[in-house]
Amino acid sequence: MLKKISLIVLIIFYVAAGFNHFVHPDGYVKIIPDYLPAPQLLNYLAGACEIIFGTLLIFPQTRNWGVALLILMLAAFMPVHITMLQQAPTRLGSLQITPAIAWVRIILQPVLMLWLAWHWQTKRTGNV
Repeated sequence: MLKKISLIVLIIFYVAAGFNHFVHPDGYVKIIPDYLPAPQLLNYLAGACEIIFGTLLIFPQTRNWGVALLILMLAAFMPVHITMLQQAPTRLGSLQITPAIAWVRIILQPVLMLWLAWHWQTKRTGNV
């Protein structure tokens, strides 16, 4: 039961986070490192990927793809979190990002990766 609730939370979290890239793009664009091209496009691509990858978690047949792609995306976002730390204090939408919050976001990345990895299926049973 805990694993099922955990999976539902992850799905809602990633799909909602993905939509947030479209609803509040300016906060995300601001923290994309300067060396990356087309920050607006990258923001929308990141949002679309979070929605798609989060949706892949719903179905047992595609869950491992969703898990793997979200873990890779979390790793790819690490430079954004480092940039956020370098820019702190800063604002991300209505949220004030202090250095402490930026550090928590960096530390949270591997925790989220492990949480996702917990949902990796070693055999196809159709179970959650």
